[in-house]
Amino acid sequence: MTSELASVYDPGAIEPLWYERWEEGGFFHADETSEKTPFTIVLPPPNVTGALHIGHALGHTLMDALTRRARMKGEEALWLPGTDHAGIATQNVVERELRKEGTNRHELGRDAFVERVWGWKQEYGGRILEQMRKLGDACDWSRERFTMDEGLSRAVRTVFVRWFDDGLIYRGNRIINWCPRCETALSDIEVEHEDVAGEIVTFRYRLSEGDGFISVATTRIETMLGDTGIFVHPDDERYRHLVGRRVVHPFFPERDMRIVADEGVDLEFGTGAVKGTPAHDPLDFEMGERQGLDKINIFDGTARVNENGGDFQGLDRYQARSAVLEKLEALDLVDEVERPYVHSVGHCYRCHTEVEPWLSLQWFVRMEPLVKPAMDVVVEGRMRFEPKRFARSYMDWLANIRDWCISRQIWWGHRIPVWYCDDCQAVFASMEEAEACAECSSHNVHQETDVLDTWFSSQLWPFSTLGWPDETADLDFFYPTSVMVTGYEILYLWVARMVMSGLYFMGEVPFKDVFIHGIVRDAHGKKMSKSLGNVIDPLDMISRYGADALRFSLAYASIPGNDMKVSEERIQDARNFANKLWNASRFVLSSLGDARPDLRAATSTEDRWILSRLACTLEEVEQQLGVYNFGEAMRELYRFIWSEFCDWYIELSKLRPEEAAPVLVHVLDQILRSLHPVMPFITEELWHRLRPDAGSIMHATWPAASGRREPEVEATMERFQDLVASIRRLKIEHGVPQGKRVAVTVAPGPLADELMAMEPAVIALARLEALTIAELPPPAGTVRAITAAGVEFALDLGATVDLDVERTRLQDKIDEADSEIKRAEGKLANASFVAKAPEAVVAKERHKIAEHQQRRERLKARLAELEA
Repeated sequence: MTSELASVYDPGAIEPLWYERWEEGGFFHADETSEKTPFTIVLPPPNVTGALHIGHALGHTLMDALTRRARMKGEEALWLPGTDHAGIATQNVVERELRKEGTNRHELGRDAFVERVWGWKQEYGGRILEQMRKLGDACDWSRERFTMDEGLSRAVRTVFVRWFDDGLIYRGNRIINWCPRCETALSDIEVEHEDVAGEIVTFRYRLSEGDGFISVATTRIETMLGDTGIFVHPDDERYRHLVGRRVVHPFFPERDMRIVADEGVDLEFGTGAVKGTPAHDPLDFEMGERQGLDKINIFDGTARVNENGGDFQGLDRYQARSAVLEKLEALDLVDEVERPYVHSVGHCYRCHTEVEPWLSLQWFVRMEPLVKPAMDVVVEGRMRFEPKRFARSYMDWLANIRDWCISRQIWWGHRIPVWYCDDCQAVFASMEEAEACAECSSHNVHQETDVLDTWFSSQLWPFSTLGWPDETADLDFFYPTSVMVTGYEILYLWVARMVMSGLYFMGEVPFKDVFIHGIVRDAHGKKMSKSLGNVIDPLDMISRYGADALRFSLAYASIPGNDMKVSEERIQDARNFANKLWNASRFVLSSLGDARPDLRAATSTEDRWILSRLACTLEEVEQQLGVYNFGEAMRELYRFIWSEFCDWYIELSKLRPEEAAPVLVHVLDQILRSLHPVMPFITEELWHRLRPDAGSIMHATWPAASGRREPEVEATMERFQDLVASIRRLKIEHGVPQGKRVAVTVAPGPLADELMAMEPAVIALARLEALTIAELPPPAGTVRAITAAGVEFALDLGATVDLDVERTRLQDKIDEADSEIKRAEGKLANASFVAKAPEAVVAKERHKIAEHQQRRERLKARLAELEA
């Protein structure tokens, strides 16, 4: 490559070429036989149905940056990619296609449907992986995995059979979360709770002896069809005399319904007496178990009333809600109906249908034996959370965990490896397809039809992807992984389960660090959604501004554990930053020609300053990245590159190009290395121009903060910058034409000689005619100021500005400000305007008055200086 750079940075021309070279060159490949220290990240597998969204772009940027940095630090870095089969989501996609064709999975049959899903996966499932390449993900594609590939499927069976044999997996008839739309069970953390404006109905049950009533309240009146008792608190004086008595169900008078006391009752809800529906409420189920109440399931799998609902059979749950209420009102049993009653209702995380608590025979993992080891590793410091506050959330969730429902009533996924014997009724698990009963050897066996929860296979991801259950070189070298980068929304859904399974099967935590990032929100802090029209498409942003700009904007906005605001304007700002770097590099390279002088001992103030600031910046960047604070690290780099290097040092270097050349080369070299993990494409392009014989920047050494810090020199430069900035500001404020030079006099003082040592630099950067140390001239025709460090100076305007014209200009501006103040005050004096206008509009007018008043005072001060 030549040193000449195009005049305009074009990411679209550069980024695809570099990614192709990296991938073809094997630069992403990790060597399991290496003697280096391993660094491993496993990509949280995106759904095979998915497309790259802005949340992916954030997480991938952070993971890619960590991997690239580790490689530059001399570690054997592996970022392992793959996708998740996403049971419910993928099945829903294919079922939608079948509906368009006028058929459904049941008409196809299970085997044909599964084959159809595999076909869809082969055709569309790799889309997100190609999109990851556009973002610049440095994944080791030779190790790409899929949660249903042969190796991972064997890992899933191994785990299931071992847990089954160890008594951790069981089948039970329990209350689960049921999605009537997907017709499958969901685990607790697959349920999203949303506030719904519903109703609360208070109605009466008649005591069986006919001597009174007991009132209960419910938000789901239709479930009273399954009531089998009434719960009251044992300490509730209102109902103590009724405990043990019976009530009559208005629709099923033959049903035996007792009033029982249980401490699980919430005294504050409704009347304090609770209708007992053990088949349709988790708390009722637990209390019903303790009190021996019957469990009557009134819904089928589509949430329609079944044969247990009597006259209401066939109605869907919402129709039943209205019909039951109407019938109770006709019987004069309703005390009160409160609408709207806002309460939290669970919804399916995939299709957003209201979830039904449903009594069902399902497969569960017994969590209690897995919890303590998963908590101990945090207490013992074997696994670290960043930010640390998430450790408490993790511990609290584990302390209150319930058994995990792992069976799903769908066809796409890992079919549960359990067989039933039709002869001896044995139930057994097997690694291989069972042809005979493990108990009686009968061949009349059939396999469980349910599949496993998607998260069952995902929990094994950190070790199954490395070859487990085989003892592979990858597993031996790369496990445990170094860090898990993920959003807080799946801390429980995924992270905790990986820890439990990793400890059980590997005897070690799956990752040493858990780095939690927040959700990407829009510029106003709102969650992005298609309905709000505020979604930022990362691929669109890459097309417009380049992957580096998108990556830098996301890293810059990132704060560990917190949600972040991102807008197209911020991505444009990042593109401008890339242009700034490009143009600065273009200047450096054009001034160097083919020479690349080595850094020598710096003697000038400006050289020592930029090297000191570089050392400080690199030290701060390393410290912030050590705690995964990408935002602060990027802000440090941005400030150093844009302001200190480009705006100050490059301008100063133009006064002494030969002496500054070694420093320019060194600082640009360190900038490119430190930016590479977040902005890989532009830094690779510029690196090959700066170091044409050095190979890829991916193999360059990570910059260490080894330079010398010189606080005194930094203080000197700060005073120099303050003086130059003050002169520039005064010239603008007093209308000095841009090309005009003026004379500046600095008052004698302890700092004056220090500044005069940099006289050529002050004159050049402030565009002065002369700079002298002397007693300040008389005020007439000059403007005086004092810097933050206490340096007094005077700007001579007489030779460059017609003072009469400038006085007239300032007076016109003062009159203009007065007019604006008067106009706004007139509006606010209008009582009708103040009363009718929106509060924000009134506040804006008041703010305008304050702004114009401040502007008027500044203008008056300038005019006074000229008239002194």
